[in-house]
Amino acid sequence: MANYMGRVSKLSFVVPNITKNGWRTLSTTPASWQKKTVADKTGKNIVLVDGVRTPFLTSGSDYSRLMPHELARHSLVSLLRKTGVDKEIIDYIVYGTVIQEVKTSNIGREAALSAGFSTKTPAHTVTMACISSNQAMTTGIGLIATGTYDVVVAGGVEFMSDVPIRHSRKMRSLMLKANKAKTPMAKLSLLSSLRASHFIPELPAVAEFSSGETMGHSADRLSAAFNVSRKEQDDYALRSHTLAKTAQQKGYLTDLVPFKVSGVDKIVSEDNGIRVSTPESLGKLRPAFIKPHGTITAANASFLTDGASACLITTEAKAKELGLKPKAYLRDFLYVSQDPVDQLLLGPAYGIPKILKKANLKLNDIDTWEIHEAFAGQIIANLKAMDSDWFCKTYMGLNEKVGNPDLNKWNNWGGSLSIGHPFAATGVRLCMHTANRLVRENGQIGVVAACAAGGQGVAMVIERHPDATAE
Repeated sequence: MANYMGRVSKLSFVVPNITKNGWRTLSTTPASWQKKTVADKTGKNIVLVDGVRTPFLTSGSDYSRLMPHELARHSLVSLLRKTGVDKEIIDYIVYGTVIQEVKTSNIGREAALSAGFSTKTPAHTVTMACISSNQAMTTGIGLIATGTYDVVVAGGVEFMSDVPIRHSRKMRSLMLKANKAKTPMAKLSLLSSLRASHFIPELPAVAEFSSGETMGHSADRLSAAFNVSRKEQDDYALRSHTLAKTAQQKGYLTDLVPFKVSGVDKIVSEDNGIRVSTPESLGKLRPAFIKPHGTITAANASFLTDGASACLITTEAKAKELGLKPKAYLRDFLYVSQDPVDQLLLGPAYGIPKILKKANLKLNDIDTWEIHEAFAGQIIANLKAMDSDWFCKTYMGLNEKVGNPDLNKWNNWGGSLSIGHPFAATGVRLCMHTANRLVRENGQIGVVAACAAGGQGVAMVIERHPDATAE
């Protein structure tokens, strides 16, 4: 407990609450505000034509017998079906994943072949933790901006129902040596060195390699540092689930494509992690990481999720040539990186002011905010960081605080806390929700931002296309 509080103290007690009555108090938009557009920096007017995703399911549920490339295949096939684009038109595929299935190490290529794409269509796999499909998308933007390709598919998949579990390093070393042993005596000598400890398996790391700390512990410390109460977190989590349920019931989640899973009687047609609870029920849950003093629980943290996503990116001219109606312009993006120990989850707080400045925008220019919800405490800490003069001046080098986004425009269809978070698939979901919300909410400009393991983050600017629909 002493070490925990000691590490918190670097940031503690410097940031006031962002509201008087909890997070529900919302900022207002000045009457003088007018919509503006964002300049194209590539000369290509790169567009997000459309995107799809599988239903996001809690790990160990209806997808549990699949392999990750099968989830990815469904997203790729569904994208072609939804857009009507011939697979021969696709020049390149970039696909993200975090915990790789060893049998399909370049899952982008294996999923593409499984989906029936041409053997002549190159594909590669990227990984950048929770922002892997953002990286896939921006890699595609770069390939198009340089004139290397015209039409790119980007996406990501995560499959937490079956993660690779290795033999211990001692056992792996012994097995490799045994493979090289030529004589019975040499093999017998190796066998005699076998110990019980050799049989202890190695699970995928749940802790940051650089710090040895789990993300949940880091979120607990961050929440304490920014004085984020347990009630604030539970209230935010309840908001996420409530908004997601409403969006689901109203049919707003049109990026989702049903999946008939072999061996499962029903058609999987909905995200299954959305659960609207009560403040009383949420308040009864025990801390999940820092016990008994922490505030992160199973209900105010995102859960292990299976799912895949894919989207089509091209130029506006090419989309017109192909008879496609794009969803949005992909106007700008950047990545940030900071201390992975004390600022692991502050990617949005660092990325948002930088992308706004880069795109010549102000907070009030933004019509939709889609921010990855790793933990409710992480979200509120980022909001408090942006609204703190001290933090913005001391850590961001700004002259004044960034301020608070209008929470009336913030994650209005829920987020990762409720919809789910298949690590490498979330980025496309964030962008698709932004594009579709801009239409339904009559907006023009949206910002996507997310934190990621390693203390990294992404921020993107998306602008509504005049031909866009929310279907």
